[in-house]
Amino acid sequence: MLNKVQIDLLKKHIGPFLFCFFTMMFILLMQFLILHVDKLVGKGLPIMIVIELIMNNLAYMVVLALPMSVLISTLIAFGKFAEWNELTAIRAAGINPIQLITPVLFCGFLLFLFTAYFSNYILPEANHKARSLFIDIRTQKPAFDLQPATFYDNIDGYTFLIKEINSETDSLYDIRVIQEPTDNRNRAFINAKRGWLESPDEQTLTLFMKDGSILRYIPGRSGRDETLEKSTFKQYRMSFDLSDLTFSRSNPDQRSRTDRTMSAQAMLAVVDTLKMDQEKHRRNFRENLSQDINVPFHYEATQIFELSEQHLADTIRAYESEFITLNLLPNPNAQRSAINRATNSVDRYRPELENLISDISWRDFRIAEFMVEIHKKLSIPFACFIFVLLGAPIGMLTRKGNIGVAAIISSVLLTVYFIAVIQGEKFADRKIITPFMGMWGINLLYLAIGLILTLHVTTSLKITNLFRRDE
Repeated sequence: MLNKVQIDLLKKHIGPFLFCFFTMMFILLMQFLILHVDKLVGKGLPIMIVIELIMNNLAYMVVLALPMSVLISTLIAFGKFAEWNELTAIRAAGINPIQLITPVLFCGFLLFLFTAYFSNYILPEANHKARSLFIDIRTQKPAFDLQPATFYDNIDGYTFLIKEINSETDSLYDIRVIQEPTDNRNRAFINAKRGWLESPDEQTLTLFMKDGSILRYIPGRSGRDETLEKSTFKQYRMSFDLSDLTFSRSNPDQRSRTDRTMSAQAMLAVVDTLKMDQEKHRRNFRENLSQDINVPFHYEATQIFELSEQHLADTIRAYESEFITLNLLPNPNAQRSAINRATNSVDRYRPELENLISDISWRDFRIAEFMVEIHKKLSIPFACFIFVLLGAPIGMLTRKGNIGVAAIISSVLLTVYFIAVIQGEKFADRKIITPFMGMWGINLLYLAIGLILTLHVTTSLKITNLFRRDE
């Protein structure tokens, strides 16, 4: 059972944790909108599509915000506890501070389990839906939006240029429309003094023009030159199909998945398949090599031995070689023939060997990428536990529970942490280091620092004593 001091310390975490979590979510959301606002504006997207896209991208923000909030709230809570001399009172009462850290560590472990589950099952699905939406939005043409003195060509086959637009009356002045040729119509240039737009439904747009002219280019027949035809009109109407401008969603299940849209179990299955493919290609190469080299070589070597035995008295003595097989041959001719045979076989199989090496290397890099994502699904959530072990002793040592000090310390620790994670991912993807070290290296470092600092504040073992000389 928890005592009153432990419960009070846990309560001190709730407020800072919630405040920091929602603040981090807001900052990450603003960063997302700034990076992608150009992909959303001017597309005529339904508001619900934009909201759904934001909601799906909130998933990765949750995974990042939770560990950061744990660190800041731990620094504030334990800093206040030490600042108000409650830690001194606890020590005076003979209570080890480790008893205060243990319940918070347990809560951090529970948060790690939740974040790991969220990262493995919910985050991949959210990333997959967000990726599918991004692809649909990227292929979406901008909505029909005429601007004065600006060419508009987002409707296939037409280019518009309007000199003046009266927004109050929706009237258009000095209209020019360039009509591209198709199977059903000729190239044409249409001019009108004024006009207006009407849209009976979301799929159709009608342009009414008055007092204008049409210049059509009629292709010649039987090798004749192109003919120009000019006509005037008092009123002219053109209808356009806007179905290409409306947003249409594709089925996310029909799109392929990447490493960021798969669970750890699915990625492990892909890794096993890649390793089986590697072994299959190695086995096939060895079998082809043995069938093509061993049998013919054995046959030719037998002929060489028979020929050598018949003329053994007339042959020159064989050369001593570092290769055991060549030393078994009775004369230089047999040795030379065996070397030529081996060299020709190597030259013939060199392209296949290079292809095998390239294929295996490519699969090694793919395996590394998948293993990095698998480790990342646990390493970043595990920071919820490590940041408690690291933040608690730092908060006790600083004896400052205000958010300013906590923000400064956490900024340094989080900057180092995420730089290490990003660089570790890059190095692991390039196989410079192992995926485990790339994703867990900074966790192990912070874990070691946290254990040392925890021992420093909870036991008589002091780090400074290790560097003192006995007098």
